Order: sequence, then structure tokens, then C-alpha cells
Amino acid sequence: MVDSVYRTRSLGVAAEGLPDQYADGEAARVWQLYIGDTRSRTAEYKAWLLGLLRQHGCQRVLDVACGTGVDSIMLVEEGFSVTSVDASDKMLKYALKERWNRRQEPAFDKWVIEEANWMTLDKDVPQPVGGGFDAVICLGNSFAHLPDCKGGLLVIDHRNYDHILSTGCAPPGKNIYYKSDLTKDITTSVLTVNNKAHMVTLDYTVQVPDAGQDGSPGLSKFRLSYYPHCLVSFTELLQAAFGGKCQHSVLGDFKPYKPGQDYIPCYFIHVLKKTG
Repeated sequence: MVDSVYRTRSLGVAAEGLPDQYADGEAARVWQLYIGDTRSRTAEYKAWLLGLLRQHGCQRVLDVACGTGVDSIMLVEEGFSVTSVDASDKMLKYALKERWNRRQEPAFDKWVIEEANWMTLDKDVPQPVGGGFDAVICLGNSFAHLPDCKGGLLVIDHRNYDHILSTGCAPPGKNIYYKSDLTKDITTSVLTVNNKAHMVTLDYTVQVPDAGQDGSPGLSKFRLSYYPHCLVSFTELLQAAFGGKCQHSVLGDFKPYKPGQDYIPCYFIHVLKKTG
């Protein structure tokens, strides 16, 4: 029998309000295994992000979509003052556990972790001593509240939804953020409303070590949904938020991007610095 209800998220996740798509706990657990720890981050990604922040003299960093904390941990280890927030308490528990386990290290003892609603970040996020952040990062295909302080740096990314919408599949390239050695499958679906793309869902099948009753690997499945931000419209959105008073560059998988180029990036990364 065909399921006539199209589910936009895993079962057990609230369908109203600002949904925590990891609320069932299982998706958060599997996601932690999938992305791994700071050692699983690609050398290219780590060098790019650290180089960018240091190039602009950033010290106080707000990670508005920290998830399990993998990027925040990397930044704390590299000497940055980090405030990490996420809407999912199930994801945050992994970051909190890491902070507790390493509480004897001064940098981790000072690491600020908060649960925060993206719609009210200005109220939920504690301001660092001295006021304001030097940089806001929102990576891993997340979306965030924009900074309003002159000179602040915003680093935000999204998948190449232009390619997904035109082909129905994700770009064939490797993931630029992490190296996962788990066998997995990601199935892409596009939901249209009135002949317009309204949502993209990704169904993950991840091989989880020791998940079987006999200790053998098992498969775990979960679904995440996203709004398909296309490059042109997302660029216009960001520039409008800054009133056009910003330096804005677009990268494709950490390399300068030119429309029409042969290489198809998996992610677009926007780097904005407010100039007025």
C-alpha cells in the first residue's frame, strides 16, 4: 500500500512551529556518527575557515548552527572565543558532553553553549564582554539571523540547489566538509507547490557500527527537509539584508565561483563583510 502522506521529516518530530528535525534523538545520534569529530573535517575546509577568520582579525565567533559542536570544538582548539547555539537540545548534548569532558582546559571552560531559537537570536544569545561578535558562521547548509554591526563578518552556505532542482539529484562531487567512512545513501526528492519548488528532502541511509543485536553494523534512516535557496535569490536576500553596504564574495566548494564554469560545486559559500 502506498503511503499517501508525504512526510517532510522523520517520525517523532513536531510538525508545527520552528521544528527541531532532530527531536527524536535518533537522527542526532546518527548525524554525530555521520559527520564525525574535528579530525573528520577535511584539511581544505579547516584551512579555509581558519585562514578566513584570521585574515579578518576575528577572535569572538558566534556559531549559530553548531549542531553537535564539531566546528566550534575546532575553533576553541585553535584559540578562538566561541559562543555556540542551536535549536536542537538533542544535538547540543554532544557539544555539552565534550565541554564537560574537557572542562580542565581553560579554553573549553570558557566555551559558551546555549539553546537558541533562530527567530530570536538577538534575545537568546549572550553578548560577549566588550559587545558584539567579530564573525558569525552558519555552515553545514543552515540558515541564520544576520548581524547588524559594522565590520562584522558573515560566513553562510547552502547546497547547490540550482543543480538539484534542474537535475533532481545532488551534485556528484565529494562532501567538502567531512570525510565519512560510513556506507550511506542519500536520496533526493523535490516537492513542488503550484509548479514552484517548495522543499527539498534528503533521505539518509547510514551504516551504524554495532547497531545490530549481535554487534554487527546496522542501517539507520532519517529524513531532513530544506528550503531550496537558489544562488541568485539567496545573493539578493543577503545583499538586501545589508542594504547593499557590504563586500560580498561567492565561493563554490571553497574556490572562486564563476557562473557557467565546468566544475559543479556541491556547496555555495557566501562571505560578507559590512562596510557601512
